[in-house]
Amino acid sequence: MENRDLQYFVVIAEHHNLGRAAEALNLSATALSKCLRRLEKSVGAKLIQRAPKGIALTTVGAALLTRIGPLQGMMADVRHEAADLAQGHAGHIHVGATTGAAENFIADACISLFKESSRITLEVTVAEAPTLGTLLYKGDVDFCVAGIQQFSQTDFVRQRLYDDQFVVFASANHRLASFKQVSLVDIASERWTAIDNTSRPHWQIMSRVFENSGLPPPSVALDTNSQAVRMQTVAYSDFLGVISRQLLRLEAHRFPLVELPVRELSLARHMSIIYRKGAYLSPAATRLIEILKTQVKEISDGGLGEPGSKRA
Repeated sequence: MENRDLQYFVVIAEHHNLGRAAEALNLSATALSKCLRRLEKSVGAKLIQRAPKGIALTTVGAALLTRIGPLQGMMADVRHEAADLAQGHAGHIHVGATTGAAENFIADACISLFKESSRITLEVTVAEAPTLGTLLYKGDVDFCVAGIQQFSQTDFVRQRLYDDQFVVFASANHRLASFKQVSLVDIASERWTAIDNTSRPHWQIMSRVFENSGLPPPSVALDTNSQAVRMQTVAYSDFLGVISRQLLRLEAHRFPLVELPVRELSLARHMSIIYRKGAYLSPAATRLIEILKTQVKEISDGGLGEPGSKRA
């Protein structure tokens, strides 16, 4: 049973005459009769019968006509839904991000996507890179925004999104906050906060910098998996921390925080959109990636990672 045959049957029922129905459909009477016979064969019963003034519906034909309206509505809904899915206006996306600035970029992009379509649903997982890698392998996450260090080129596609830096930060009231330049010796005796643990690459690099300068490694007084706890602790104490410059600029709108200009501890990192090679990206996921790239470009034009950033 073809949808076109059902549409033609509705026109036949409206005109009560095959000739007039064929004219309305811009078909020959022979072609319309062929479609009608095909529909009757599919249904397994006669749908029309001769009447004094043309044709009339049989009992089966009348019953079919009452069902066609809702059926056509359902078919239209299916077509619209398929079109929305194909154009990225509908669908479900599961995206991952590492903690920090990546979360904020994802949040901004999600808001923009929701404004484009109310039929998108999103799941966002914030986790460490190894966890995100496992989720990507299993197909549980469509893509993630993370640093490239722990994602091999063999298994993953990595699209560069933006470059950022890890910098030292402190309370705006810290004794070093007004220094135009801070040396390693200046911060050697300070207490530090860490997010999750000190095994992250930037902590290991920082420890080596201290060691190569003949100084003891940073003394961690607070280790937490809560960004909020760390931000408030640094803002209202004499503790120091290491953070993404972009995230610091966002948090500095809420807390009295400043970057300490420690040249030796300005560590570059590269953030990318990462997904498994060969993985299917839905149109909705592709659209979210496009939004992320557009937003980052707009910020980059204002100086991403440099003073004067639009986020700052």
